[in-house]
Amino acid sequence: MSEKLYAWLLRLYPAHFREAYGDEALQLFRDRARDEKGFFLRLRLWLDLLFDLTISLPSEYLHVHSPRAVTSGPRRLFGVPVLYVLQDAPPRPGALLSGGVLSAIVLTTCWVSLSYSRTPSRSLFPQTENREGSATSSRMNSDSSESRDTASPNRSAAQDNRIDPSERKRVLNSAIANLKAHYVDHDAAQRIADALSAHEKHGDYSAIADRRAFAAILTQQMWDVTSDRHLSLDYFQDPLPQQPISQTPQALAVYRENMKQQNCTFEKVQLLQRNIGYLKLDSFPDPEVCHVPAMAAMTYVNHADALIFDLRDNRGGEPEMVQFLGAYLFDHPEYWYNPRENTTERSWTRSPVPGSNLADVPVFVLTSRATFSGAEQFCYDLKMLKRATLVGETTGGTSHSGIFRRIDDHFGMGIPEVKAINPYSSSDWAGLGVEPDVKVSAASALDVALKLARTKLPKK
Repeated sequence: MSEKLYAWLLRLYPAHFREAYGDEALQLFRDRARDEKGFFLRLRLWLDLLFDLTISLPSEYLHVHSPRAVTSGPRRLFGVPVLYVLQDAPPRPGALLSGGVLSAIVLTTCWVSLSYSRTPSRSLFPQTENREGSATSSRMNSDSSESRDTASPNRSAAQDNRIDPSERKRVLNSAIANLKAHYVDHDAAQRIADALSAHEKHGDYSAIADRRAFAAILTQQMWDVTSDRHLSLDYFQDPLPQQPISQTPQALAVYRENMKQQNCTFEKVQLLQRNIGYLKLDSFPDPEVCHVPAMAAMTYVNHADALIFDLRDNRGGEPEMVQFLGAYLFDHPEYWYNPRENTTERSWTRSPVPGSNLADVPVFVLTSRATFSGAEQFCYDLKMLKRATLVGETTGGTSHSGIFRRIDDHFGMGIPEVKAINPYSSSDWAGLGVEPDVKVSAASALDVALKLARTKLPKK
C-alpha cells in the first residue's frame, strides 16, 4: 500500500521529471521502507517525503531549469536520506504556498492511513519471524504474562504462538516416536524418550504456553542426554509444506531461472591488486544447476597468487557444491567431512581438478556471525585440513540436523540418521560455530586478509 501511494504521488510530477528520476526515486523509497520498520520510523519517512514534495513539486512546474548535475547520492535530512530534487534557484513564494496546501491535504490522508494501519488486523508493518532451523533459547510466556493491550504490535504473533496442553502432548509423543524410529543411536534414543516422558510426568511442561519456548526446552533436554547438537525440535510460525516435497519440473525451472538471474549467487569474482583472487559467494547452489558458473568462477581466479573466499553473507546450501569448490584447492584427494552422510568413497574430494593451479596458493576465508550451514562446513574442513586461514568472526553455529522430519504445520525435528566419521575432532560447528584463525570484525576482515595475503606472495 505504501509503495502504491508513493508511486501515485510521483505521478503529480511532470512527465520529464518522471522519465528522468521516477525509477530511482521509487527504488530509494523501497530501500527506506524496507529498513525503517515501525510506526514512528515510517511516519518520519512520510514526513521527509512530504517535505520534499512541498519543495520540489511547485518548482518542477513553475521554473525553467538548466540541466541538473548528477549528484553522487541522495542528500540527507537530520542524517536520513531524502529525495531532494536539486535546483539552481529557490522556489517562488507562490509555489511554496500552492505546494504547502497540496502537501497538507496529502499529509492528512497519510496520517489517517497510518493511524488506521495500527490496528492489529490491518497492520502495515507485521512482525517478521526467524525461520532458521536451529533451536535457539527463548523466554517462556505464561498465560498471565500476555499483554491485554489491543494496540500492541506483538499481540497477534503471541496469540499465534500459544500452545495448549493437547498440542504439547501430541508434539511430545510425535518427537519421541521419531526418535525411536529414526535416530542413529537407538540406545540414546530410548534414554532421551525416557527423560522427556519423565519431565512430562513431573509436570515440567504444564506452565509452557509458547510454542517456540516449548521447542527450545525440548531441544535442550535432548542435548542434556546426548550432547548431540545435531538433534533438534524446531518451531516455524509459517505453515510447513507437506513432505516429501517432490522436485517437479516446474519447481526446477523456477530454481534455474532464479539462479540465472543471481549468477548462481557468485556476487563478485575479481583479480585484485598484486594478483590476489577474490570470490564472494553468498550461497552454495545446486551443482547440477550451477556447475558451469562455478567452473567459470574458479577458472577466472585460476592463475591468482593468493585466493580469498568471502563467505560473510553465505547462509549455506548444497554439500555437493561445498565439496566441488574445495576440490580445486588440493593436488590429491582429501577426506571431506559431511555430517549428513555416511562415510563412503564419495567422501573424498575429486582432487586434483584438471588444469587447476590453486592447489598451492595461500587461501583465506572471510567469516561473520551470518556465515551458516554449508558455508560453515567449507570453513571447518579447510581449517581442519590446515588449507586455509579463516579471518573474521565466529560463524553462526547452525545445527546441520540431517533429515528433517515434519510433525505438523509448525513443528519438525532435525534427526541425524547416519554416523559420519569426523577424524578431526569429537565435535564440529553445530551450536558452537567455527572459530577464525584471525579474529577481527566482519567489516575489517577483507582488509586484514589482503594484508596477510600480501605477506605470502612471492617477492618480485
